[in-house]
Amino acid sequence: MTSVPLLDLKAQFAQIRSEVLPVIESVCASQQFILGEHVRALEAEIAAYCGASYGVGVSSGTDALLLALMTLDIGAGDEVITSPFTFFATAGTIARSGARPAFCDIDPDTFNLSPARVQAFIDRECRSEGGALIRRATGGRIRAVMPVHLYGQAADMKPLIEIARRYDLRVIEDAAQAIGTETREGARVGSLGDIGCFSFFPSKNLGAFGDAGLCTTQDPSLAERMSVLRVHGGKPKYFHALIGGNFRIDELQAAVLRVKLKYLDEWTQGRQRNAAYYDQAFARALPASGLATPARSAGGRHIFNQYVLRAERRDALRSFLSERHIGTEIYYPVPLHLQSCFGYLGYARGDFPHSEAAAAETLALPIYPELSQQQKDAVVAAVAEFYAPSGRSSSAEARTRRESLKTS
Repeated sequence: MTSVPLLDLKAQFAQIRSEVLPVIESVCASQQFILGEHVRALEAEIAAYCGASYGVGVSSGTDALLLALMTLDIGAGDEVITSPFTFFATAGTIARSGARPAFCDIDPDTFNLSPARVQAFIDRECRSEGGALIRRATGGRIRAVMPVHLYGQAADMKPLIEIARRYDLRVIEDAAQAIGTETREGARVGSLGDIGCFSFFPSKNLGAFGDAGLCTTQDPSLAERMSVLRVHGGKPKYFHALIGGNFRIDELQAAVLRVKLKYLDEWTQGRQRNAAYYDQAFARALPASGLATPARSAGGRHIFNQYVLRAERRDALRSFLSERHIGTEIYYPVPLHLQSCFGYLGYARGDFPHSEAAAAETLALPIYPELSQQQKDAVVAAVAEFYAPSGRSSSAEARTRRESLKTS
């Protein structure tokens, strides 16, 4: 039986080992571990890659979001509009800043924050007062919109930015899963809002050898403020006009990421080819089933940080695949408005039906570029076997299905 892990970083490391190890050795020899030449170079290279003017390397994607909020002076009494269907850090950092998450539902096709629902929330629940947008129920001032480019596909940024401009709101892009993603208008994410926030967690398309992140911006004053805040707000050293944090990216991580960045487009293309294969193979094997492959926004660039299905009997399918040694993951089983730590926000089940449906129906399959054809065939055949008209086909039928997939 072919084993297919959800992610295989060892296969990627084997490709770059001969380049990475000497770079690590050179950093060790220099003993320059904090904010050295590799950090400065990585910041410039990532900014250029994303179409931004400035990059500020930080300690994680979570800290990138927190630093963005701090830089924009968002805190107590403020609220930030965002999605409830995302990784915890999106809303967690809003709460940690002292502000309040204000959730709006997602688009059911892309899983990203819906501009129409953001506008409906403003129309229904907010009022303008003295140039500020005030939420009637809480008295909080809406200060920003934080769209998430989930799974590697861009949120619908054009109308979201128009809404932000209309109400004088800041835009923080949560691009943790989306380096190299492009909008339908052809712009790279991280170049459109006030600040873009990226994660280099090892599982990302561009992953470090530990935690790391980066913020992008077009605004030199915001770049300078972020650079100061990431070192406890001190400039010059030991003189503090601001209260910041310890959000520095490690020199070793920056050095590794610079090597990996050269391969990023190649790896992303591999993910895109695998996604196209899955799309076609599932369409052939399951023309009428309870399975929906990922939707793409026309004209955009989806980098497939994850390949996420909508699946009937999702949990049973996941168990079935696990029995066949095929790795999967549920991103995310509980939408944020139903997390117990956010109970104080007053949301209830049913408030965001599209997010709740996504939490109940989505399943991520292995998509990393090093997948072999045999592994991809095994994934598709196992899913097809699960959805066979008889419920679960016999072993002989499964073998026949696998062979037909290989030759089709």
